[in-house]
Amino acid sequence: MRVLLFLSSILCIFGSITSGSTLPPTDPPLIPGHPFVAIWNAPTERCQQFHIPLDTAAFQAVTTPNLVPGQFLTIFYEKHLGLYPRVDTIRNKADNGGVPQKGNLTEHLARAKSQISKYVSHDSSPGLAVIDWESWRPLWDQNRASKHIYQRLSVAQAKKMTPFLSRKKLLKFAERLFQSAGRSFMESTLRLGLREFPSRRWGFYLFPDCYNYNWRRDGYTGKCSVKAQEQNNQLLWLWEGSTALFPSVYLHLGLRNSHKATMFVSNRVQEAVRVSELPKRPYTVSIYIYFRPMYRDQTLEFLTKKDLVSTIGESAALGAAGVIMWGASKDYISKATCQSLSKYLESTLNPYIANVTAAAILCSDVLCQGKGRCVRKKYDSAHYLHLNPAHFFVTKANRKYVATGLPSAADLKTWAENFSCQCYEGSRCSGKLLHPTKVREIWV
Repeated sequence: MRVLLFLSSILCIFGSITSGSTLPPTDPPLIPGHPFVAIWNAPTERCQQFHIPLDTAAFQAVTTPNLVPGQFLTIFYEKHLGLYPRVDTIRNKADNGGVPQKGNLTEHLARAKSQISKYVSHDSSPGLAVIDWESWRPLWDQNRASKHIYQRLSVAQAKKMTPFLSRKKLLKFAERLFQSAGRSFMESTLRLGLREFPSRRWGFYLFPDCYNYNWRRDGYTGKCSVKAQEQNNQLLWLWEGSTALFPSVYLHLGLRNSHKATMFVSNRVQEAVRVSELPKRPYTVSIYIYFRPMYRDQTLEFLTKKDLVSTIGESAALGAAGVIMWGASKDYISKATCQSLSKYLESTLNPYIANVTAAAILCSDVLCQGKGRCVRKKYDSAHYLHLNPAHFFVTKANRKYVATGLPSAADLKTWAENFSCQCYEGSRCSGKLLHPTKVREIWV
């Protein structure tokens, strides 16, 4: 969707405040003029069948997780992209070899090429392509608990190949085979997607992960462990091959209205920011944060306004390019759940998304000349890209949301003091604070 900005003013230099930055350049936004976007990626077919309207006007793109050709965002699940080797623990059956070293990479890529060609738009339009492979992790040590079966099967296969190795050497051999094959499957699939559709931003869902799920412990800080960061460093090949990152910040119900939710999210997003800077490329790739409007493992309770700030607000303030609202078919299967979603969108979610999206646009304009996005200087501070309700109001007109108002000098000074500019690749942004002199409208 095109951003309509009505600037009824000439911008002038405001004081001597600047927002200097040493941040590396970043990928320009997929939707021009939108440094931060909200993307709908939830199935709504049942709600349509119930004739319950869902207001999606605050979202810059509306998509479904179902495979529908030509969407702005296409997500490929395990069974819908190539011949992904995995173990079906429900059927107790190994699919496509079970472990990556027993998979057929050539046949996998041939099948994947056909599927990608079928579902990704051929018009060279920009968009996102997300690969959702969750059965195993590419690093041996990350396959614990329910994923331990991949270690066990790998050891069994290695023992057949080299029956006389010591236990220690056997484990190392199995690890080497598993990680090499896992990397080949992931790396080759990314390369295939980029070769076929280079205008799409490609990446794997849930990568990178921070593994900061121990929020029930006393003294929880949300920080990624040194081990988790070291493991992400080992996946440099993945970050070099990805053109977007798609971490997740789904909140558990036990984090409701808790400061732990903020710590959980901010550290996960910040780890993605760190990872994006690891490859030796002239700019960082965009980060899109997956969030769920409901708390995890239930379909009755939606995120509170406080927790929207902890998820969407944190993501925008830390420099993410956008958020993706994901939903499963089971989330909206009844008339009651569809009605609840409809009410939540109009009363809570849409107004907040519109506020943050408009604030990100305004901050980009006044601090970065529209050539970069505002990024919080201190990642764990409590400063957000929010429009001051005393000076702006958000309404809906012509099926779009619009923020109307004039920021105060104090509002802009607060942004300049607490946010830096991350310039888009190929652009220059000075960080000089500009001040609109008349009321403006920001259409999201």
